[in-house]
Amino acid sequence: MGNVEEPQNSNISGAHELAGAAAGLNLYDTASHAVSPFRPIRPGHVGIYVCGATVQSSPHIGHIRAAVAFDIVRRWMLRLGYDVTFVRNVTDIDDKILDKAAAAGQQWWARAYYYEREFTRAYDTLGVLPPTVEPRATGHIPDMVELIERIIRNGHAYVVKDADGNPTGNVYFDVASWPHYGELTHQKQGAVEADEAAAVADRMGPSVDAAGNDKYNPVDPADASPDKHDPRDFALWKAPKATDPQDARWATPFGVGRPGWHIECSAMSHRYLGEAFDIHGGGLDLRFPHHENEMAQTRAAGWNSAARWMHSAWVTAKGEKMSKSLGNGLSVPAVLAEHSAWVVRYALGSVQYRSMLEWSDQTLTEAQAAFERVSNFIERAGAAIGGQPSREEITAVGADQLPVDFVNAMNDDINVSGAIAAAFSTIRSGNTLLSQVEDHADDAVQAQVREALVSVRAMLDTLGLDPLAEPWAGAEDGGDSKAADALDALVSEQLQARQAARAAKDFAKADAIRDELAAVGIAIEDTPSGSTWSLK
Repeated sequence: MGNVEEPQNSNISGAHELAGAAAGLNLYDTASHAVSPFRPIRPGHVGIYVCGATVQSSPHIGHIRAAVAFDIVRRWMLRLGYDVTFVRNVTDIDDKILDKAAAAGQQWWARAYYYEREFTRAYDTLGVLPPTVEPRATGHIPDMVELIERIIRNGHAYVVKDADGNPTGNVYFDVASWPHYGELTHQKQGAVEADEAAAVADRMGPSVDAAGNDKYNPVDPADASPDKHDPRDFALWKAPKATDPQDARWATPFGVGRPGWHIECSAMSHRYLGEAFDIHGGGLDLRFPHHENEMAQTRAAGWNSAARWMHSAWVTAKGEKMSKSLGNGLSVPAVLAEHSAWVVRYALGSVQYRSMLEWSDQTLTEAQAAFERVSNFIERAGAAIGGQPSREEITAVGADQLPVDFVNAMNDDINVSGAIAAAFSTIRSGNTLLSQVEDHADDAVQAQVREALVSVRAMLDTLGLDPLAEPWAGAEDGGDSKAADALDALVSEQLQARQAARAAKDFAKADAIRDELAAVGIAIEDTPSGSTWSLK
């Protein structure tokens, strides 16, 4: 079946019994246009396929927003106790990759691999869990050929032949033969009837639901061929261009060529998730033509399509969709050079996945303020109870143990804004408890502080934002634990000197030590159990 990647352990955050809260999960479905109860095909297991990157160049914030959005969906499924198989593909061959590699004097596969690694670094840096399996298109050519043959046998595709009756390498899906075409995006055959989500996209700019010279969704050159029976037909397999290198061509029963854009996802989702799986995800701009065509070809092959289709909205800049073609794409490395990864992750994941996310300085400023509130509470609470709960304890917290407001928000089509509000509500309550601990030692109050701390960290962990989890732990001080230990030793020595000065009633010296530390960005907080420090 070709060169395939073996699945990795899917339950990265730990396995739990299925939570009672799982029964209350409701998710939107693009095809039905409704939020409805989620019921897995196999009890206790969820299969998710998310369209990954076309690795032609560096990732930008618009790409990573979708990855963060579906990472949060996955993390909530894990917190509910589901075993999750999460597949995210890599498109490592297409026209853009071939053309850009040729222009740069590169081997196309070398360019694809270089940028695949750059995407992986971006995912890792921003705390996106690695997929269960991450298949590449070029590793699944035999699967695609077999799928195309099935579609042809079922009468829903045709091979273009030359004047001598020989196959040319072009194979097209016959849209007219498939009466269900248009059911995902609610377009009738022969008419352009966009659904409400597409109307929103129209108001944002050129439609993502129109096939044509569209800067958001340019037509594949093969789809403009005069050999098509119908303008709506799309390429399953494509004859090579004259400029295509010899190692970007595969011999098949229907001629030498390479895959069309859509066929890889149908082949790989079936390879790793079977004939039926729970969720197919991707960015809003993939709804049409990519996902509409994918659904059609999968079902025309005789397989079931995904039970539910979910799409994350765009990142916008001044109301315009962020994309390289518009010249307003912000590369992930450039953004991370100016902001911490936690802050960028928070900014990308702080609104519900179906909401447009406006990217601005204000967005990042609010994310930085959130980090300061979160880290301040976690540090103070840990000091008050004598240390932080372990990561094992945090990951073991099931959904039924989390605040009701948080669970209700996450079960309401992954309403992240409501979930974050619930986390900050617990932080406010925890800060009130901390003031009581600071006034007088009380075991009962300390226990409540610990409970609030565990709850806050578990909620944040569900969103991929527990500051004491990887990759955040140590990241704010540059990720160098030895440097952090050295800084802690130096500051602790100063705090001991300050405490000795206060005991000797030399308050001028004590204040001088505090002011010197403040001048280099270190804040001191005095509590009944001693003094603590943090970076401002």
